[in-house]
Amino acid sequence: MKSFDYIIIGAGAAGLLLADAMGKDSFFSKKSILLLDKNAKQNNDRTWCFWEKGQGAFDDILHKKWNTIRFAGKEINEKYAIAPYQYKMIKGIDFYASILKKLEGYSNITFITEEVISVSNSPEENLVKTTNKTFIGKTIFNSIFDPQYPLQQKKYPVLQQHFIGWFIKTKQPLFDAKTATFMDFSIPQKGNTRFMYVLPTTENEALIEYTLFSEHLLKEQEYEEAIQAYITQKLGIDNYEIIEKERGSIPMTCYSFTQKNTANLLYIGTAGGWTKASTGYTFKSTQKKVVQLIQHLKDQKPLQNFGKRDKFWFYDLLLLDILYRRNDLGQSIFEALFKNRNPQLIFKFLDEDTTLFEDIKFISALSPMPFIKALFRRLF
Repeated sequence: MKSFDYIIIGAGAAGLLLADAMGKDSFFSKKSILLLDKNAKQNNDRTWCFWEKGQGAFDDILHKKWNTIRFAGKEINEKYAIAPYQYKMIKGIDFYASILKKLEGYSNITFITEEVISVSNSPEENLVKTTNKTFIGKTIFNSIFDPQYPLQQKKYPVLQQHFIGWFIKTKQPLFDAKTATFMDFSIPQKGNTRFMYVLPTTENEALIEYTLFSEHLLKEQEYEEAIQAYITQKLGIDNYEIIEKERGSIPMTCYSFTQKNTANLLYIGTAGGWTKASTGYTFKSTQKKVVQLIQHLKDQKPLQNFGKRDKFWFYDLLLLDILYRRNDLGQSIFEALFKNRNPQLIFKFLDEDTTLFEDIKFISALSPMPFIKALFRRLF
């Protein structure tokens, strides 16, 4: 059995960002690092979108960026200039190719395409068993997400950000390629929090995505029918071609994933609770977590101490408590934010960069009663 100082399980965003960060940091130059994934990452299996100020680490591989967003609901339908932010899109295949090329330049990193069957963790050693081999790792970073962990408890609600998206192409230039529809709540809510993304990459091509924040997934046909109705009835497009489809389901919960961490095993990515609980956004929060983790390792702090709850965790918890009990309130909550506050403050708050004064300004835009009730339920 071959032994490594670090084994990273999973070559998704968290695994690849962590491997790259370790590879380019001289602190880890003499450490052997193994990256494992059952997939060679040669396919475009997802799209990441995020907002960011100015130049970013992945601007060279952006598929598209927008300086203007649109929000629509029952009472408003507005476009907003979001400077100094930009809304950015990265296609999975471009991200994989970029990071994997960098990893080839790190002599201490090995990427093996094999499926992980089991992970055995003990104070003495970690054994990672794949379909063909068994590896020993002094420290393991595991991004394999097991949905049963949060679902087996009742203390923290578990919702899903679930979606199906169509990349479509039209013969005529029908899209405003300079504006991304961030959320369109003008569609039937059906007792849930439901909205559409429209992300035009050219005047003839766009990603149309039907997204829900709710407890249960829909049948595939329901997503598809909603997208089709939106394209024809809302956008007025009858003649189009579906180029590509994507689908996903991202957990939204304040469940403490960190309780599974040990002295030599740390869960990362969605499996480590790195997804922003109130929105399902993962890519930007993962970038931040990787920077923090690298410093944590260099400071030689215990892995069990990585990841602390803060005020934003509690804000997320209150919102999820509300949406779990009253899933139909999502539209009114988000519409109140965009009606009463500028998107720059909204982005800053969701990035967890606001001061207490800015927190109060953000929260005061909302109807207080649902949050007061949620707070009292948590306290008493």
